[in-house]
Amino acid sequence: MSAPPTSSAELPTSSDERILRTSPLRRLLSRPELGSVVGALAVFLVFAVAADGFLRAASLSTVLYASSTIGIMAVPVALLMIGGEFDLSAGVMVTSSALISSMFSYQMTANVWVGAGVSLLATLAIGAFNGFVLTRTRLPSFIVTLGTFLMLTGMNLGFTKLIDGTVSTKTIADMEGFPAARALFASTLTLGGVDFKITIVWWLALVAVASWILLRTRVGNWIFAVGGNQDAARAVGVPVEKTKIGLYMGVALGAWIAGQHLLFSYDVVQSGEGVGNELIYIIAAVIGGCLITGGYGSAVGSAVGALLFGMTSKGIVFAEWNPDWFKFFLGAMLLLATLLNAWVRKRAEATP
Repeated sequence: MSAPPTSSAELPTSSDERILRTSPLRRLLSRPELGSVVGALAVFLVFAVAADGFLRAASLSTVLYASSTIGIMAVPVALLMIGGEFDLSAGVMVTSSALISSMFSYQMTANVWVGAGVSLLATLAIGAFNGFVLTRTRLPSFIVTLGTFLMLTGMNLGFTKLIDGTVSTKTIADMEGFPAARALFASTLTLGGVDFKITIVWWLALVAVASWILLRTRVGNWIFAVGGNQDAARAVGVPVEKTKIGLYMGVALGAWIAGQHLLFSYDVVQSGEGVGNELIYIIAAVIGGCLITGGYGSAVGSAVGALLFGMTSKGIVFAEWNPDWFKFFLGAMLLLATLLNAWVRKRAEATP
């Protein structure tokens, strides 16, 4: 009598992705940022031809600066989206961070570094609050962060008018520590006779750190697992709640960096700034290959998405096109990038 067949779960199979050899083409097609890279090259060529001054070093520096101000936030937002969530409070959180730093320093007549430190703790607390409420209530991130967005919008305006009597903060340019803080968050570096804002360095550093976390650490595995299927991730021991809280605190850290740049660039902050920027960060991440459903994307892709935004916003100006069409181009890029990413994934699955 023959032995009963062994279940397929007990048999090693040549279809196991861990032992399959994949072709270089399939590895290339499986990269989340491929579609955004193709789109970025296309946009670059369009403006290189249409705008006479686009290829000048000073113009490219301006493009990189515009990209960096979006990219600093797009990187942690991308990690959060890979983890299966998103944050609608990210835009106003940047303003909240700047307001806290400015008003604490001015009202307490403290060194601006004290205000920046208090702002860091407060901003991280906001991120932790988002993650804690999300994991405890199991409410959708849309509802939780929309609530935080509305609360921060009201608090930004209310506290600024209550403390300073106007909708903007008082200048802190003459306070102790301001020159050093400006050098760290808002200085200009000159390379080869071309000026580059230090936010570009912050942006590239965040991309490098985020890529290392995603691709070389256990936390990166947790992020992908939580975004792919949080119930399955929990079943194999992934700390789902801690991972999500950590991701929201990562967004808060990006908001703090961007907020300090906003403050030390202009030394005053308008309380109504930041509304609507959260959508730009999400758009940059989606253009860069992140899926709304989670479990897929890359930090490099978010950087390319931010670069696309910077090239488009400044390229339209250099080409002397009507800037009223900017949002149209941005929406078209979002749709095209999403369709291209879907096509690339299908091609990657079909390619041996």
